[in-house]
Amino acid sequence: MSTPATRRRRGATIEDVAVQAGVSVATVSRALRGLPNVASSTRERVMTVADELNYQPDPAATRLAAGRTRTVTVAVPTLNGWYFSTVVAGAEAVCTEAGYDILVIGIGSVADRARLLRDDSSLERRTDGLVVVDLNVTEDEAASLRARGIILTTVGSTAPGFPSVKVDDHGVGRLATEHLIGLGHHRIGVLGGLKHDPMSFDVPAARQRGHEAAMRAAGLTVEPALTTPGNFSIDGGQEAMARLLALHEPPTAVFAMSDEMAFGALRELRERELAVPGDMSVIGVDDHEFARVVDLTTVRQRVAAHGATAARLVIEAIDAAATEEHQGRPSLVVATDHDAIRRATEVELVVRRTTGPPRRSGT
Repeated sequence: MSTPATRRRRGATIEDVAVQAGVSVATVSRALRGLPNVASSTRERVMTVADELNYQPDPAATRLAAGRTRTVTVAVPTLNGWYFSTVVAGAEAVCTEAGYDILVIGIGSVADRARLLRDDSSLERRTDGLVVVDLNVTEDEAASLRARGIILTTVGSTAPGFPSVKVDDHGVGRLATEHLIGLGHHRIGVLGGLKHDPMSFDVPAARQRGHEAAMRAAGLTVEPALTTPGNFSIDGGQEAMARLLALHEPPTAVFAMSDEMAFGALRELRERELAVPGDMSVIGVDDHEFARVVDLTTVRQRVAAHGATAARLVIEAIDAAATEEHQGRPSLVVATDHDAIRRATEVELVVRRTTGPPRRSGT
């Protein structure tokens, strides 16, 4: 038979405290956490038994018993790539400061996405909050997360009734293209997103629409052949630049939807010994750490701040829900689209040495 002495030697469990105090495990949990609806005499008895048994709650078990894991999950389309890793770094800094663990999940396919968001994923047992990057969440999926008590914030995408952090990507495309038009370019190539995009990412389409709006506003023709996928990578950017250069009439300037694609374009131009910006102007998006090294003109967005802001929104909502639960109020308030926070972050044109007037007149 287990005695108080043997329990003290091996480490008492919450079940031991419950048996000794003559109450349920749930009552022990509520009493030790200081939650309401526990009689003062019962709370005192539980505290006394816990002290006698030298009960030391396991931090992970305590968090689960409290309905909280103190973990924030960040879901990104890929674990590679500068943009996504920088968003994660921003989120991690805030989580660490707030005493939360961070779990990073790659969502590289429609199947991965469905597996994360479906009702039977038991996500609520592993995390308190979810930051989804560049993946739209449907109304049904948002309702499911809300019903399971999972607090969500999106980066670069939207979810009905939940906060989002994003830039005006239409404005990004327009700003970059207007800069090139202002320098005198009329034939402007675009290094876009994925050739095959089953996830239907919003960002490339919005930036493309912004580019086209700027072209039409300037009375210029939008030529579909001048837009080619660059897969948001250096290699993809180089291959896309090669395709544009192979055209009968190549563009005189290129808008790359990311700095990494712009780096690839610059590599291709260098290998062909073409002058930048004399033979080809190049503008990117992000202001990657290496953009200054290669003097890349770019549209700056504060990527780490996106992740930090999203994590802060999630943690604030988690802590607010925990406070309401402690006070005996509902633990989750259902937001509407009108109530949800939309935090648009600023962008800025940074002009360096990869853009200039076209060498040939009339182009």
